[in-house]
Amino acid sequence: MSNVTSDQPRLTAKGERTRGRIVEEAARLIYERGVAATTLDEIKAAAEVSGSQLYHYFPDKDELVRAVINYQANAIVTNQQHANLGTVKGLRAWRNTVIAASKSTEAKGGCPLGSLGGQLAESDPEARALIAAGFDLWSSTLSDGLQTLRAHGQLSSDINPDDLAVTILAALQGGLLLAQVQRSTRPFEIAVDTILALVAPKINV
Repeated sequence: MSNVTSDQPRLTAKGERTRGRIVEEAARLIYERGVAATTLDEIKAAAEVSGSQLYHYFPDKDELVRAVINYQANAIVTNQQHANLGTVKGLRAWRNTVIAASKSTEAKGGCPLGSLGGQLAESDPEARALIAAGFDLWSSTLSDGLQTLRAHGQLSSDINPDDLAVTILAALQGGLLLAQVQRSTRPFEIAVDTILALVAPKINV
């Protein structure tokens, strides 16, 4: 996945912490309010930085939003990599984790990455490309686990792990959207459990 900060000079440890705090607070506010409704002044106040500090790391809001996209995608993929999806136990634990996460927000906000796609895909080509790259990485890590499951006989040999990973992502995104608008996690739970029951009945969710 591309990194929007790769061409920037290396920061000091303090600079990394400051920049990280800005991105984290921006990600939180944007997830809660949306890109358009979140101002730089609000982000500055939440991160407890001055205007000069904010603009030192992010010359404009577009660049900060792109950093938020990378932050959300990397957070999702990192959490998923820790789930050990190559085992039935790990896949079951992943299922429980994603459903618990949806319940913890009371089905508000949708997917941190998918919600950004809905807001930016048609208006910001560079942001759309970053979000697409995030989904590609997410799908790839899912597929890696599914390939291991198939190699161990826990997944039917006629199932393509790459295609199944995309199908799971589609179910996740659709389920989260329905959960968001209905203010109930039930549609999301149904989507996740139905997919897993169809392709991996040994999971016994």
